[in-house]
Amino acid sequence: MTTIATDRIHDDSQRYNQDVMGIGSILLERGLISEEQLKGALAEQNRTGERLDHALVRLGFVSSTDVLEAIGQQFALPIVDLNTIEVDEEVLQTLPAKLVFKQRCVPIGRTNGTLRVATCDPFELTAFDELRLLTGMSIELVLADERDIRKFIRTHYGVAGDTLDELAGQGEAPESEFAATDADEIEQAQEASVIKLVNDLLVEAIRERATDVHIEPYEDTLMIRYRIDGVLGHAGVPPTVNRFRNAIISRIKIMANLNIAEKRLPQDGRISLRHKGREYDLRVSVIPMLFGEGVVLRILNKSAKMFELKELGMAEANLQRWDELISHPHGILLVTGPTGSGKSTTLYATLARIVSDEVKAITIEDPVEYHVDGVNQIQVQPQVGLTFAAGLRALLRHDPDILMVGEIRDLETADAAVQASLTGHLVLSTLHTNDATGALTRLLDMGVEPFLVASSLQGVLAQRLVRRICTACKTPYTPQPSELPPQFTLDGQTQLYQGHGCRECRNTGYRGRIGIYELLVISEHTRELVMARANAGRIARAAIEASELTLLHDAGFEKVRCGATTVSEVLRATKA
Repeated sequence: MTTIATDRIHDDSQRYNQDVMGIGSILLERGLISEEQLKGALAEQNRTGERLDHALVRLGFVSSTDVLEAIGQQFALPIVDLNTIEVDEEVLQTLPAKLVFKQRCVPIGRTNGTLRVATCDPFELTAFDELRLLTGMSIELVLADERDIRKFIRTHYGVAGDTLDELAGQGEAPESEFAATDADEIEQAQEASVIKLVNDLLVEAIRERATDVHIEPYEDTLMIRYRIDGVLGHAGVPPTVNRFRNAIISRIKIMANLNIAEKRLPQDGRISLRHKGREYDLRVSVIPMLFGEGVVLRILNKSAKMFELKELGMAEANLQRWDELISHPHGILLVTGPTGSGKSTTLYATLARIVSDEVKAITIEDPVEYHVDGVNQIQVQPQVGLTFAAGLRALLRHDPDILMVGEIRDLETADAAVQASLTGHLVLSTLHTNDATGALTRLLDMGVEPFLVASSLQGVLAQRLVRRICTACKTPYTPQPSELPPQFTLDGQTQLYQGHGCRECRNTGYRGRIGIYELLVISEHTRELVMARANAGRIARAAIEASELTLLHDAGFEKVRCGATTVSEVLRATKA
């Protein structure tokens, strides 16, 4: 093992910038990055202030594994896999949680007066002198992947464990909802430690690619969970967080400009957050529950790039049909699916596909999730009367060619959308139904006249998001016939794919998501069925016979055959 003397590290502290640049040089020498990529990363480093190697990874120019190997070569440090290491509790206690979180280094072994410490950041050179002085032992450094370090800290110290320790050291927090006055809660919520605790929870959610943060109060616990790739999982916060539940909720309310004294009624707000040069919009929902107030925060990355429809997973056949539909000068096109199924993303990708200097496009949304060049976007404001329906009627006076309505929620909005389409506008919107044919009967149930639905609706796209198999741990396997549902056929294949779990995917076997789509093209026969108020099942059967409808599970199974996802994932996403 290679032991780095902390005295030598301290003497070399002036070489910080050279060491960071040295990583870039090593990657360049190995042919892992180009000169142009290095220049691009340097420009990004100057813009955001982040480390060069971090910029290279974030921009997708190189993998974190390659960077780790380059750092190991630069510092002559061995690399360890923390996922395979068991550490005694006595060793973990040799370093205080505050230092572990601050320096992102963890103790993993101790022998003969030498403490073995894993780090992902050997550039903070003076930190290891602090470790030697604090422990009175020699320090042997090893390298570990940054994600493994974070996972290790989350597992053994908990998310924000250092801040919770600091809060606990400041004295008991009142546990009862009525134990503190509003003034006390405001004061607690504005303490530096509480502010850092909430920030740590939100930043960790962003790092883990979470789309939602759930804060749920129970009688003796405060549960915090992150939704990642559509599935909820525990955030790994220590149980002591329960003592500070009131301060956490109050801090979130302050950030979202909500009434901190109101604990009986639901409240909605919004938080703007900036992290590593990126803007995030957090939609906040607070609801009173049996043992306190529950909070859900929806995380929207305002800096995220817009995807194209093909990147989202739309098959070529459906893409051609959808292109034909969106080229129509008027009519209504609906995208349907449950909450969180990617409907808005599909609409944005559709808009980007058809907007040009020759057409005027206006959207009315709640909220505006992406900024689209060349599109006039409006934020709904119900408090002043700017609803979807009212905004849609007003927009017709702005001579638009294309209108996008965030969601058709009621008869008033549906009628306004129909009238807009009948007066020569292409209207794009979303609707909450399980499948494409369900959108027809849903509009009828809302109270829209059958002849209006039949004459205005051009097509319906239903969708779901399924988790992608992690490319880092993707392996082929031969399924047993009993593992496959009756409607799935291998079509001559003998092998499918699955992920066995790794650090890239948090040991889930999945990383990222891809869309599966069901497209219904409205034909004359379908219009006749709508006029006759036929049910969704009858419309679906007729559309399938006429090859006017592609089914969700068929699109999902095609993704299974090409190795993008698994049978179980498709069944989970498409079950009624």
